[in-house]
Amino acid sequence: MFVDAIEKAAAFTRSIHMISRNYGSEAVQPHAATLFFVNADGWALTCAHVARVFRSSEQLKAKYDSFKHELAEMRKLGAAGQTQGELEANFEYSEGVQVELHVRFMGCVLGPLTVDIHPHPTADIALLKFNSFDRLLVDSFPIFPKNTSSLRQGLSLCRLGFPFPEFNNFSYDKEQDLIHWTETGRTASPRFPLDGMVTRHMLDSSGEISGFEMSTPGLRGQSGGPAFGADGKVWGMQSATRHLDLDFDVDVEVLRQGVPQRVRESAFLHVGQCIHVDALKAFMVEKNVAFQEG
Repeated sequence: MFVDAIEKAAAFTRSIHMISRNYGSEAVQPHAATLFFVNADGWALTCAHVARVFRSSEQLKAKYDSFKHELAEMRKLGAAGQTQGELEANFEYSEGVQVELHVRFMGCVLGPLTVDIHPHPTADIALLKFNSFDRLLVDSFPIFPKNTSSLRQGLSLCRLGFPFPEFNNFSYDKEQDLIHWTETGRTASPRFPLDGMVTRHMLDSSGEISGFEMSTPGLRGQSGGPAFGADGKVWGMQSATRHLDLDFDVDVEVLRQGVPQRVRESAFLHVGQCIHVDALKAFMVEKNVAFQEG
């Protein structure tokens, strides 16, 4: 049903690769998110919560550089200076606190790159403007439906994104106490489509329709990816996943390989939440971003 539509969407959908590290850890954590281009001028859409994450990378770096500088100075002073624990408290560093984040936009442009971020004031939408590049590596762009009245319960849509990050071209430098990208290793992660049915509309604080719910979850890494129909037209953007309590609590004894085992669990329905196409189009009109309708 969505075979051709997935190919159409893949032509303008790209992955965002991120690596991060927490304080006191040498483990490098890979993450992924999604964006999709809307025109040849370098404008793209993603979620505001995704943009906030990679927007913080420079602040994280500056803070950690400052911490390491003060730690080096403290060690020079020895017992006369403050303790490392006091320094950690000053910088609010403890186990589990993120200290590094590096971002790469995959398959987007050739040459140097700067990105301007334009977040929506209330909705989970961000427009990205790619600048200073030599060539945009996208030459096909989405078509948004002009009439959106058919976005109703029962409509089948597909979402495309990049969950399950499989890239491993990164490393931790113990001497420098830094993580970095490497020239070796796997650089790509496969795209992953997931279909579902529109179940309900979502309203904003003013009572206007701002999004829609789908019968299947959006996966981590699909945030910012398009939700499209069988013809490839984009009806929205994957934003979040909600967990609905089914009130099917189980407490039973079962046999597993001939051994009695107690099973206790609660069931939830994981549903996806998407930004409505009308909200996407309205924000692009507000920012004078060209897009195609049909």
